[in-house]
Amino acid sequence: MYAKLVCRNAARSAKDYLIYLLTMTICVALFYAFLSISSRYYQPDIGQEYDFTLLSDSMKAAICAVTLCLLFLIRFVNRYMLRRRQKAFAIQAIMGMEQRVIGWLFFAETFLMGLLSIFLGIALGVLCSQFITAMLLTTYGKQYELSWTLFPDTVLLTVAFFILCFLVVGMFNTRTIRRTKLIDMLAADRQNEPDLRKSRWTAVVTILFVLSAAWMLVTGVQKVCGYYDSRFALPVKALFWGNILFPAVTLLWPLIWLLRRHRKDGSKLLRGLLLCSVLDAIAAASVPALMGPYKLTLGAGVVNQYMLFLVIDLLFFLCALIYLISSLLMWWKESNPKHRYKGERLFFFGQILSKLHTTSKTMALTSATLVLAMVLFLAAPILVGWASGYLDVRALYDVQIFTRYNNVSEEKNLPKDNYAMVTEYLASHNIKIAYDCTFSLYLPEKTDFYSRYKSDFPIVAISLSDYNTIREMLGYPPIALADHEFTTQWQSIATEEERNHFLEMHTSLITDAGPLSLAEVPAHTETIGETVYNSYTNVLYIFPDAVCKTLLPVMRNRYLITAEHMSYEHASALEKSFAVAYPNPSDTGVEYAIRLRTLQLSDTKASMFVLQAAMLYGAVVLMVICLTVLSLQQLLDAGQYRYRFSVLRKLGVEERRVRALVLQQLGVWFGLPVGTAILATTAVILYFMKTVSAEISAYIGFGTLTAQIGATGGILLLLLLSYFLCTWMLFQRSIEEGTHTNP
Repeated sequence: MYAKLVCRNAARSAKDYLIYLLTMTICVALFYAFLSISSRYYQPDIGQEYDFTLLSDSMKAAICAVTLCLLFLIRFVNRYMLRRRQKAFAIQAIMGMEQRVIGWLFFAETFLMGLLSIFLGIALGVLCSQFITAMLLTTYGKQYELSWTLFPDTVLLTVAFFILCFLVVGMFNTRTIRRTKLIDMLAADRQNEPDLRKSRWTAVVTILFVLSAAWMLVTGVQKVCGYYDSRFALPVKALFWGNILFPAVTLLWPLIWLLRRHRKDGSKLLRGLLLCSVLDAIAAASVPALMGPYKLTLGAGVVNQYMLFLVIDLLFFLCALIYLISSLLMWWKESNPKHRYKGERLFFFGQILSKLHTTSKTMALTSATLVLAMVLFLAAPILVGWASGYLDVRALYDVQIFTRYNNVSEEKNLPKDNYAMVTEYLASHNIKIAYDCTFSLYLPEKTDFYSRYKSDFPIVAISLSDYNTIREMLGYPPIALADHEFTTQWQSIATEEERNHFLEMHTSLITDAGPLSLAEVPAHTETIGETVYNSYTNVLYIFPDAVCKTLLPVMRNRYLITAEHMSYEHASALEKSFAVAYPNPSDTGVEYAIRLRTLQLSDTKASMFVLQAAMLYGAVVLMVICLTVLSLQQLLDAGQYRYRFSVLRKLGVEERRVRALVLQQLGVWFGLPVGTAILATTAVILYFMKTVSAEISAYIGFGTLTAQIGATGGILLLLLLSYFLCTWMLFQRSIEEGTHTNP
């Protein structure tokens, strides 16, 4: 009997479960698709130079961690269903059914719908896994072939994970039903969320923001006392004093609000703090943005600290903005009677304002989550493109051995080795060498050896013959220099403005071998790797060989290109052998390091794919959660608004106008959090792109990035429109049902 009752209730509530089923099916499909590549049965042909173990294990951990967010979604949807079914539960209790039995029946009903979503999701996941496989093979530069495979271990893990989620949430629901009073069940459909003005949400967020401003003020004072110098450039001075002045104003405004006895009008406090949050954000954001260009050393962890300030500031900004919008609408309504009473606008204002106060908390949290989802969506192509472009610069040679003298205190301890153990290892494993270049890097003046300031680290030089050997290895034509000339080689990350300014200031150069003048071709920008440059510099001098013979060699590097790519096993063994022969740090203070192209490509490509997949998967999950919350909130309100719309129809309002009102109302509820999130996301992404503009220009290209962001924005728009249209149709159907039931 109970089984029939569960099936009948599920069938009757199919409409209420529609968006839930759609959402959970999508989430299960994505979970299975992304997790399928971690299956032990999944063996893509990516070549012996790649190790698939790291990618498989990392994907499993990342996807399972992100999917824990679905517990919130399952819990929220079940709360929605509880609220929709409260009257039915009350009637069943009045008829004599125990609340414990009612709770278990509801648990069985939701569990049944969950199993259906798992079945549909796995079926859809088999299709989606083809796209994930295509993305993986594209990352590794391999050809993709369509193959339909169901991985048993992935199916088992997917079923177990989601069943566990349903069980955990179901237990809480059963406990809630057992403890709910009968009178509360009967009145559940007439209850709204607590008024935001009377809840603790606004107070908690405001107090958190004020406390963060106090922490920011203390931090700003500490940085001024420990690091400020009157010789700093004007932007740096503004950075230091702005992080004191703006937090101080933020702390002062609540005191002024209290002294002027406006405590009953919290909107005035929030308006002032909203402005302060913008100023605080500008001050905090300037720290990470200016530390790199001006080479500021403000202590360990300072970037993370100010990024935390920005996160708290952004959360408060979203909450305060959405809270104040209700006051703005109320002011607009009261200040313009002619506009207020035009057409059905009075009804529209009543619909919006009656719920805006009670849903501001949900709207603010939804908006904040949407910001996170959009940032993940848009940041994924930036970070992956950056890593991919950077990999092309790092992995130019099959073997790179390089040194750093930063911790060497005496000249006699500088490196002079030729790294013969590498030659012996390659020979013992029959790995032939196509190109080999062992070279030193020199200081133009011997006195520069003791210059260790990060902002004024000396530029090193390479001999012309060694430089041309490296160019030959990479397929570039050789260059020529006169006896007393020099030229420069630049990293890809250096901007044209930086190069031009440097060359204007260095038309001649004083060295221990005498003065040198800048050559007719003053700069070369071909990519030759990053380990040839000294620490904290983007430029390399090229001197004639005779000049370098009299200079102090401070770094000893060796680059090799093998006839064939090394396997992952051989590369890993060579790296371990090198670490034993040249421990880091060494007794002399020299830092020895080795980079192997095979390991770099394998590890970086795996990390890139895991990062991209986790970010995209997390963004989709968060986006689906937010849109589901907005949809279900409006569908719940549709039942409460049914009578109101039926009254409008009885008053003679045309059906076309009623549908327009519904569209406007849903436009506000979807548009407010989504629009606020787009505004905040735009600011975050523009700031991020401005901060790493040099890296984007060097490794990605703004044209490519714009196309990627446009495609990502199109996906987000499609997802938003899908949920909006589904909600609009179900909402319209719900209020039309009231027309037939209310004569």
